Amino acid sequence: MDPRRVRDPRLARADPRLQRVPSGSPAPPASQQQPWPPADPPANLQQTQLQAPPNTSSNAPVPFSIEASFPVVYKPRPLFCVVCASNQNRSMEGHHVLQKAGYRVISYGTGSAVRLPGPSIDKPNIYSFGTPYNTIYEELQAKDPRLYTANGLLQMLDRNRRIKLAPERWQDSKTVSDVVITCEERCFDAVCDDLLSRGGEFNKPVHIINIEIKDNHEEALIAGKAMLDLAAAIEASSDIDEGIDGILQVQQERHPHSILHAVAYY
Repeated sequence: MDPRRVRDPRLARADPRLQRVPSGSPAPPASQQQPWPPADPPANLQQTQLQAPPNTSSNAPVPFSIEASFPVVYKPRPLFCVVCASNQNRSMEGHHVLQKAGYRVISYGTGSAVRLPGPSIDKPNIYSFGTPYNTIYEELQAKDPRLYTANGLLQMLDRNRRIKLAPERWQDSKTVSDVVITCEERCFDAVCDDLLSRGGEFNKPVHIINIEIKDNHEEALIAGKAMLDLAAAIEASSDIDEGIDGILQVQQERHPHSILHAVAYY
């Protein structure tokens, strides 16, 4: 033993460097470890845990659910049907503008045959319904291209063949429409009579609206804009049956065409 350790009591203590636990030695018993969290945490820690974080803004956003506040109700879009005598000029102009605007639309004619102007009043060009527009176009172009270009028939037929295959007859149709727009009173009467003869077995109501239009290209163009306004008002209505009277009143004030209205059943 070093004689200095006996004389000096400070040197009699054990060297703390010699008391370090080697890296490979076992950890001290669990009874000697300090438990965490302490059984009685400090007061400031308790206060931090119990208090909610302060609201830094009085206008903090509140979570909003569209589905919960406004339940989505599916509303089917109405199907429009435009009807004239031969399914050539007025009904196809309406079909064209409504389809271009994105509406659901079909078109028909109520006549017994398709009649188009010929070289004279007493010599019309007559075709059966179902004859393709392209066939009619090629025949008239072969007959007299100058005449049928001058009176606008070739331009009209070219437009029609880009929309659908051939003129269709109302009386042969099976499609159920929501709104039928006729282009003259005799077509209006023909549609009403035909629906009445069917007996209404489906009990499906349909609004029939007549817009009186002269059968020429200029009047058809003007009426096409009127049909566009009418379709927009009908599709925007939450209830067509309840709102149709007001819609037609506004339509009559904005456009010069006389209007007839009836409700029938498929």
